[in-house]
Amino acid sequence: MRQAWLISRLLLAFTVLALLGTCSPPVSRLHAVRTAGELRMATVNSATTYFISADGPAGYEYDLASLFAEHLGVSLKVLVVDNLQLAMEAVLNGQAHFAAGVMRSSGTQPGLRFTQSYANIAQEIVYRSGNRRPRSLEDLDGKLFVAGNGGVAELVHRAAPGLALNQVPDSNTEALLFSIAQGEIDYAVADSNLVKLNQRYYTGLRKAFSLDEKAEMAWAFASDSAEGDPLFRSVNRFLTELRGSRRLRTIEDRYFGHLEYLGFVGGKTFARQVEVRLPKFRDAFQKAGRKNAVDWRLLAAIGYQESHWDPQAVSYTQVKGLMMLTKDTAADLGVSDRRNALQSINAGSRYFAALHRRLEGLQGQLAEPDRTWMALAAYNQGMGHLMDARRLTAKRGGNPDLWVDVRNTFPLLTQEKYYRQTRYGYTRGQEAVAYVGNIRAYYDILLWMTSDTPMEMPETLTEKAPLPPGERALHINTPVL
Repeated sequence: MRQAWLISRLLLAFTVLALLGTCSPPVSRLHAVRTAGELRMATVNSATTYFISADGPAGYEYDLASLFAEHLGVSLKVLVVDNLQLAMEAVLNGQAHFAAGVMRSSGTQPGLRFTQSYANIAQEIVYRSGNRRPRSLEDLDGKLFVAGNGGVAELVHRAAPGLALNQVPDSNTEALLFSIAQGEIDYAVADSNLVKLNQRYYTGLRKAFSLDEKAEMAWAFASDSAEGDPLFRSVNRFLTELRGSRRLRTIEDRYFGHLEYLGFVGGKTFARQVEVRLPKFRDAFQKAGRKNAVDWRLLAAIGYQESHWDPQAVSYTQVKGLMMLTKDTAADLGVSDRRNALQSINAGSRYFAALHRRLEGLQGQLAEPDRTWMALAAYNQGMGHLMDARRLTAKRGGNPDLWVDVRNTFPLLTQEKYYRQTRYGYTRGQEAVAYVGNIRAYYDILLWMTSDTPMEMPETLTEKAPLPPGERALHINTPVL
């Protein structure tokens, strides 16, 4: 009997041990991401989040997320949805690891938690030219539109408790700006970067005033994991290290560094000249672009900055023609008549392409788009002054291969204590900064106005069973804009 009892106890012990051996600790999200080899981001199509550019996927949020994915050693997969509410729902049901481009706000979405903020964006009240300009939120009771749920509406209600709002949960801010431009609605709230970007395309947009409180931008993760979730800790460390870094400044410059240079007045004038003057020279720009391997729209943007596409233009320094060539440069390039539009476009295009090639041969990591912005600065001020600015940038602890750093140095070349340290001396450095900024703005508009690629609607989120973190990857076709 005792022997049978011992045998039964031993069998029970072995059974318990066997069961314990089959149990394993829960896999963390970070481990799942690395095992799957990809990080899944849900966001919307917009100029500040994610879009397909001529060079492939782009967008401020996309670039930030790409850096984080690189930091983790995985690839980034993008899930495009119709609005930010759906992006957050994609996180809740496990289809995405995080939602990007959302406002850091507690209580707007149960089940989510937000990273630390990485940007504070002013929120502006926008109206259409010709409509009455509101002076306060109280003027807009029942007339103000906001996109999505939560964040923006919370800011408005904190500023004006009880104000009646028109919330459009299945829309986004750019759609509201378009509705204002079309006269379909009168007033909306939008972040300042989107307003500046869209004023170039919809020149009737006007800013009335800004809310006192800025929107804190963050990423939204699911809150159902343990408090010590390694993925959440990792992204917060990443954002802490990124804040104020050169890499973040470079991303900000790529998308927002040129927004101050045009405004709605300049944008309206430019858009009119695209219709009136550009058709006379478009074929010449296109042929020159193909011949010199430069986007013709960039060449056209240079031509507009130089002369407003006026072949008879003459500056106070006696540079002449549509591409504003100096006498010496024209002679070197075989131009017999600087006021001949075709000669000027061909020569100016060859000159810019030559400057760009020279920069390709420099040592270092002078990548795009910085190389193009520096070639533009050289077109304006000369290669010697650009190299002076690059050397001075390095001397001051900046990165001479980043336009955002060189741009901050250029204005110093008007000050004796700085230009005395250079080979070529004084130059109008601030002019180079404005020159590049304007051309970037004109180029953006031309890309938008002359795109021959039809817009395809993004594949939107459909109801699917929740995916366990890291179980398998989503394969979402990204949109082509």
